[in-house]
Amino acid sequence: MTRFCSISCNNKAAKENKKIEKERIEKLTLLKNYAIKIAEVQSREFISVSEATVMFGISKDTVHRYIKRGIITGVNLGSRLTRVKRSDLEDLFSSVEMPDKSKEIAEKPNFEVGTCYTISEISAKYHADPGTVNSVIKRNKIPTKKVGSFVYAPKNLIDKIFDGK
Repeated sequence: MTRFCSISCNNKAAKENKKIEKERIEKLTLLKNYAIKIAEVQSREFISVSEATVMFGISKDTVHRYIKRGIITGVNLGSRLTRVKRSDLEDLFSSVEMPDKSKEIAEKPNFEVGTCYTISEISAKYHADPGTVNSVIKRNKIPTKKVGSFVYAPKNLIDKIFDGK
């Protein structure tokens, strides 16, 4: 038993395997060359734009745009001799700690008598249309409680929003 139906199918598969192996070897040699180049660049304070693209994986246009905006320091030593400060690029791509939101405890809304407004009270107090009040409540995700035909919203949250506007 053979893997292929004919000699021509076998030859096609062999050519495909050679092609895949050749591409893999080319990728490995390219990675080796880049690794050597990056190790060499690590010791210098100023690097060229092309070295920055290899080292940080961004395009040349992006590096030039960052220089123009003043995000990173760049020095133009002549035609095609722009050098950028490596530490600026490292700072740009360093990780930023995000605050842990799981530690923040959400304040439970208090729907007791005297701590809530009805929609009509809000519209009368702040001279706003009831439809506008409803849309502001939905947009800001304010918790509401419906009792009978009245919709109640916490005073503290409503005052924060409407006093700010």
